[in-house]
Amino acid sequence: MAKAVKKPASSTGKKGKPSYFKFIKWFWILFGIGVFSVALLFSSASWGWLGPLPSYEALENPQTNLASQIISSDDELLGKFYLDDNRTDVPYDSLPQNLVDALVASEDVRFYKHSGIDWFGTLRALSYLGSRGGGSTITQQLASQIYVGSKSRKPIQRILQKAKEYVISVQLERRYTKEEIIKMYLNIYDFGNNADGIRSASRIYFGKEPKQLKIEESAMLVGMLQNSSLFNPLRRLERTQRKRNLVIGQLAKYNYITPKEKDSLQALEIDLNYNPESHRDGLATYFRMYTQRFMNGWIAKNPKPALEGERDKWNLYLDGLKIYTTIDSRMQANAEEAVDMHMRKLQAEFFHQNTPDRNKTAPFLDLEKGDINKIMEQAVKTSDRWRQMKKEGKSEEQIRKSFKVKREMSVFDWTSETREKDTIMTPMDSIRYYKSFLRTGMMSMEPQTGHVKAWVGGVDYKHFQYDNVRQGSRQAGSTFKPFVYAAAIDQLRLSPCDTLPDILYCIEAGKHGNMEAWCPENSSDKFSGKAYTLKNGLANSKNSITAQLIDRVGPKSVVSIAKNAGISRDMLEVPAIALGVPEVNVYEMVGAYGMFANQGVYVKPVMVTRIEDKNGTVLYEYVPETKDVLSKEVSYAMIDLLQGVTKGGSGTRLRTVGVNKWKPEYDEIITGYPYKFTNPIAGKTGTTQNNSDGWFMGMVPNLVTGVWVGGDNRSIHFKTITYGQGAAMALPIWGIYMKKNYENKDLGISDGDFPKPSGMSINLDCDKIIEDAKKNADPEDDLDISF
Repeated sequence: MAKAVKKPASSTGKKGKPSYFKFIKWFWILFGIGVFSVALLFSSASWGWLGPLPSYEALENPQTNLASQIISSDDELLGKFYLDDNRTDVPYDSLPQNLVDALVASEDVRFYKHSGIDWFGTLRALSYLGSRGGGSTITQQLASQIYVGSKSRKPIQRILQKAKEYVISVQLERRYTKEEIIKMYLNIYDFGNNADGIRSASRIYFGKEPKQLKIEESAMLVGMLQNSSLFNPLRRLERTQRKRNLVIGQLAKYNYITPKEKDSLQALEIDLNYNPESHRDGLATYFRMYTQRFMNGWIAKNPKPALEGERDKWNLYLDGLKIYTTIDSRMQANAEEAVDMHMRKLQAEFFHQNTPDRNKTAPFLDLEKGDINKIMEQAVKTSDRWRQMKKEGKSEEQIRKSFKVKREMSVFDWTSETREKDTIMTPMDSIRYYKSFLRTGMMSMEPQTGHVKAWVGGVDYKHFQYDNVRQGSRQAGSTFKPFVYAAAIDQLRLSPCDTLPDILYCIEAGKHGNMEAWCPENSSDKFSGKAYTLKNGLANSKNSITAQLIDRVGPKSVVSIAKNAGISRDMLEVPAIALGVPEVNVYEMVGAYGMFANQGVYVKPVMVTRIEDKNGTVLYEYVPETKDVLSKEVSYAMIDLLQGVTKGGSGTRLRTVGVNKWKPEYDEIITGYPYKFTNPIAGKTGTTQNNSDGWFMGMVPNLVTGVWVGGDNRSIHFKTITYGQGAAMALPIWGIYMKKNYENKDLGISDGDFPKPSGMSINLDCDKIIEDAKKNADPEDDLDISF
């Protein structure tokens, strides 16, 4: 019987088709499902099924938080107002080409060829699982930054985010040019350390505008785009430098630079010029805080013409307002340097006089223990610690106990380069420590326009936030006397050459509203009995002369002139105001003295001239406020009187070289008063009782500057007038400031004569008057005129 032979397995199916066909069929089925799924994913994203997409309006006007800018009169950025985002938009034409090249070479080399999605880069990223770089384009990164949000770590959620990112990227490419996309991306990115956007980053890390960035600097910032925390040059400098060098390598790879340039640039160390931008650091800090108060008031009165869905109020920290000010950044820097130079030395002398062996109640003088306790108690109850603990619901016993517990803290210190030192002390001790520092306020203004050019409210805003220009008010001392003299010249038609005797002069009780007889003493010497011209009486601050003048014109007329000149404080209409009893601030005094320099016309000081929105639309423009106070003749006569102060009175040290006042043990020596000005200067010093306040008001034809120096309390002062007078405490700041101003010819500070009105009828030639008086005098008369 024949044996059956087994046939080999067939390579075809039931109908003769190859068996591998089913694999092909399933491949295409799965491929189709995949394509359909991807298409459905992107369609769902575009239809908003995966979450809301930005509207067309939002795509046309992407909303980002923009810091408001404070801009100086010489077009420098003084500071910004922001909460979380310190961002300022920069137009594309203000970006350096090397920055754009570094961005494209490093992040998206086919940027100018794709329409939002680089499919080649996407496939490469998928094939190598991201080991050879990601597939996101610059447009996708922008879409993620503005509309998608932070990356999710959940795979499914990340896929959905990626789909939205792709759809938004394509829409962005349809609505914006490539240049606009680059601009938006660099403006939106957070570079860390409050450096939101490329402008903040270039200013904070390199101290310059974006247009000034070098290739290696641009490469570092582009390298930070991958992860600004990971590549933070302040914390991870070596890692940041390696990343920067990779970007430089990409520039060479795509022929933006030569291999030789690449090698030389990669060999460079990162040269940071770190300039932190915060509300407590930088130039014009006190002025910036004034501007904040000004803007808050303006915003409250000016509603925002908002579109649907927008805020109906302007937001100083989010809306990117541009605040144009009168401050000149160069003069502001000069003012701050002058304050620093003088106050550092003056404080050293104050500490020297208030060591425990010299003053057991330091820094207070002439106070009993009970009075000191009252001052300290007031300081405790107005402190931030007291307010914060009260807010937290702590009992008064708990709060007081906390003031006696030692703790680590950083306190102000003149001797440190950073002006800070770390120490351990109780909060109560820190209050007394801060009381020992002298304070100052300084303001400089153009009298013809009222434009404030410099504003220094204290020695260090971080530690002393009270603004002594606008917030503080102290007795004016002899700087108030010119209003008395102005009233006398205006009403009585007196001349600076008229004379009055330097004798004890009393105003009886009941006259001019005073309750008791008033017989003021001279501040520095006895009554000489000589006849003093008004000019010399003011120059030497003779109280006896001032008392006679206010008796003749009455306090009411003096108060009227002072108020018309911008001093708004309430003033009692009593004779004692002649010696500067009224409390005033630096802001008001500078405005009032500006009236003398501006031919009798008061111009209200102005700090903010214009406000614009982020698009450049003008929202506010300043309108000058002026008032005629004195005639040109009277105001010029006052200028002539005040020039006498710097020619032969208490301000003479501006023109001479005096003796050395600073001792070698204070590390630095100034020989005398190294100003030696020869140009016309009108001014007035002021010193209040017990040397509690030192003032100097100084004027040249186009600049009026006022300086005040004193303690936090009137009981904190120098023992003697040697250091406690205005000529020693305040005048040197004016002198240093003006020397610096004159060194910069571009500032245009006048060194010529004050303009003299034509047809002057008030006689100012005192030499001729005195000479004629001597010729006509009886030889037996004892004619003694001091001039």
